[in-house]
Amino acid sequence: MVAIEVEYIIEAIDPDARLLSIARSKGDQEGEGATAYLSPRTVRAIAAWLEAAGIAANPVFRRVNVRRYKARPAVRGRKIDSISGRETWDLRKTLSKPAVPARVDYDVGEGALHPASVSPIYRSMIQRAFDAGALADLTKDDLARLLNGISAHSTRVGLNQDLFTSGEDLAGIMDALRWKSPRMPLAYNRNLAAEQSAAGPLMAKIG
Repeated sequence: MVAIEVEYIIEAIDPDARLLSIARSKGDQEGEGATAYLSPRTVRAIAAWLEAAGIAANPVFRRVNVRRYKARPAVRGRKIDSISGRETWDLRKTLSKPAVPARVDYDVGEGALHPASVSPIYRSMIQRAFDAGALADLTKDDLARLLNGISAHSTRVGLNQDLFTSGEDLAGIMDALRWKSPRMPLAYNRNLAAEQSAAGPLMAKIG
């Protein structure tokens, strides 16, 4: 993901969607290349980020430097007449200074986001969602376990399971997520498969 560049996002048949050209990935060390689908919602989010960050080329996802400045109260200085003749005094400390409000400055870098930054970003997003009440079904203990186990790979596993739950077949899932072998997607879906087997719904009805 951090290797994505603006030039890799190409037109799709759907004018609101895009395709992502992937030259190389973890599962494609030979560099055969692949293409991924970007939904209209994803395209809108990327476009908003590129516009806000002023990015027109090169890496899409970059480090954002955040600088926080504390508020400073107004300073009432001494009159200039009272320090005449005292050339050793620092006038900057004796003249009046207006109050300065707290502020936050953001600076988008030129280089790509470091891979090690992705997981902390996901954890921060989940924590903010929990604090905002968007994850009401999670307890604090559940949240702690979730944050401890989250990684950049979790999104691929989650989508893999969502596709399985929605009824997609294994071939479609492998094609969408570029699995080269059925072993891993089947392993991630093993528990879901057990719950959705013929016995699962029947036992649920029996109670």
